[in-house]
Amino acid sequence: MWCRGFLQQMTRHMSTGRQAGILFDVDGVLLRGGSVIPAAQRAFQKLLDKNNNFLFPVVFVTNASSCQRHQKAQQLSHLLDVQIAPDQVVLSHSPLRTMKSFHDKCVLVSGQGPVTDIANTLGFQKVLSIEQLKEKHPLLDMVEHKKRPKVASSQLPTLPKIEAIILFGEPIRWETNLQLLIDVLLTNGSPGCEYESHFSAQLPVLACNMDLMWMAEAPSPRFGHGMFMLCLESVYRKLTGLELQYQALLGKPSLLTYQYAEHLLRLQSPTCKLTTIYAVGDNLTTDIYGANLYNRYLAQQHAAMTTSTKYVAQGTGSQMTTVVPEAELVSAAAQCHSILVCTGVYNPRSPLPSNPGSTITEKVFHGHRDLVLEPDLVEPSHVVEDVEAAVDLLLQREDCMIRDL
Repeated sequence: MWCRGFLQQMTRHMSTGRQAGILFDVDGVLLRGGSVIPAAQRAFQKLLDKNNNFLFPVVFVTNASSCQRHQKAQQLSHLLDVQIAPDQVVLSHSPLRTMKSFHDKCVLVSGQGPVTDIANTLGFQKVLSIEQLKEKHPLLDMVEHKKRPKVASSQLPTLPKIEAIILFGEPIRWETNLQLLIDVLLTNGSPGCEYESHFSAQLPVLACNMDLMWMAEAPSPRFGHGMFMLCLESVYRKLTGLELQYQALLGKPSLLTYQYAEHLLRLQSPTCKLTTIYAVGDNLTTDIYGANLYNRYLAQQHAAMTTSTKYVAQGTGSQMTTVVPEAELVSAAAQCHSILVCTGVYNPRSPLPSNPGSTITEKVFHGHRDLVLEPDLVEPSHVVEDVEAAVDLLLQREDCMIRDL
C-alpha cells in the first residue's frame, strides 16, 4: 500500500515534468566482493513499482574496469534480483567513448580481463596489450629470475609505434606492467629501443579508476588501481625527476564520469526534467568527492547560463584534453546530493573531515595526486547506516518536495 501510494504521488510529480535520479556505487554499497549486502535487496524493493519498474531513473556508477557494461548489468541483475540494462551502468572506462581523437591511434592497454576487447568496444581501432608487447620483446621482462626470457621469434609481426597508453585498472603482475609501461614512456612509444636521453613531450596517458583502495570480503580495504598508479608515478619520478602527466583521469571522481552518468539518467525519462541527483557511495575520496565536485560544477554552470556554448566537463587531471562540445552530455540537473553509507571503505568510527581530529589531512589523503584536497568536497550531504537508509532518506525528501508542488 505504501509503495502504491508513493507511486501515485510520483506519477503526479512526473506530470509536472520534474524528476530526481539516483546514482549508486556498487562495491561497499550494494556488494562486498561477490556477496550482496542484505540492505541492498531491501532497498531495491522500495524503489520498484508493482510492475518491477524503478520509481526513479537509476544508474550504477562503479570504478570497476575489468568487464563490459552488459556483463556488469547481468551480474547486478542476478545478484539484486532486479532487471538492470547495460545503459544503466557506467564503468570507469565508459567515458572513453567520447574521446574520439584517440580512437585511431595505436594504444597500449594495461589492466586485467578482456582489455583489448573492451578498448575495441569503446571505439579504439589499434589496440596493443601488455602481453603482446611482452611476447614481441621478451627481454624487457627480467624480474622473475627462475624464468629467463626466450628470444622472440622473428616471425612475430613488427609492432607499430605506440601513441598513447590506457590504464584500465590494476594488472595482475605489477612488476611486468610497471617495467613495460616505463619502457614505453621513456622510449616515446618504441620500447625495443634505448631510453631517450632528453625527455620532451610525454606520451598521452589515459587512466581509469583512481581508487586507492576498495572494499571486498576482507575485513579491511584492498589495494585498488590508484595504488598501482601511485607506484608508476613514483618510478617515473625516480628515473626522470619529472611528474608523470595524465591526459585524462576517468572514473569517479572525474566530472566527465558524472556528466556521462547524468546523460544516462535523462535517457530513462526523456519527457521529464531531471532536477536533483542523489549519489550514494561508501568512499569519501571518490564517491563523495566526485558528487560534491559535480554539485559545485552544476551550481557554476547554472550561474553562467548566459554563455552561448556549454562544454563537456574536462574531468580531473594534470593535463586535460578539451572534449568537443556534445549536446547530449551537457548537464541539466540543478544539484547533486552526496549520501555516504557505512558498509564499505568509510569507517563510521573515524571522524568526518569537518570534525576535529579528522584523519583526512594534507598528509593523509587517499585521493589521487592531482586532486585538490578541500574539506567541503569530502563532506557528505548525508551520512546513513546503509543503502536502505539512503533510499529511505531520498524517498522522504522527494515526498516532501512532491507535497510542496
